[in-house]
Amino acid sequence: MSGIIKTIFGDKKEWHAMEARAKALPEEYRFVYRKIQHYMWNYSAGSGMDMTGIFKDLLGLFEEGAAEGKSVLEITGEDAASFCDDLLRNARTYTENWREALNRDIQKKLGKGNDSK
Repeated sequence: MSGIIKTIFGDKKEWHAMEARAKALPEEYRFVYRKIQHYMWNYSAGSGMDMTGIFKDLLGLFEEGAAEGKSVLEITGEDAASFCDDLLRNARTYTENWREALNRDIQKKLGKGNDSK
C-alpha cells in the first residue's frame, strides 16, 4: 500500500477515534466542542488535517476539565471566539498560505539577485 494511502487511512482512523472521544464528553463540553469545530473549519487550510492536532489537544483539555468537574466556560472563558483565535495561531490557514504564495511568487520573479526582469 502506498505511503499516501496509509496516511489517509491513518488520518481517518485517528479522526474517528477523536470523534468517539468527543461523543463521550459531558453535554456542555460536547456542545462547545462542536461549536468550536464549526467555527474553526472556516480557517482550515486544504484538507483540514492541519486542524486535527488542534482538535486533539482541545479534546484533551476538555477531558481533563470535565474530569476535574470544571464548567466548560472555566476552560474557554466567556469569549469563545478569542479562545478559538488563540488555538488557530497554531494552525496554517488559507490566508497564511495565500500570503506566502504571494510573497514567494513576487520574490521569485522580482526578488533581489534575480536578473531576469
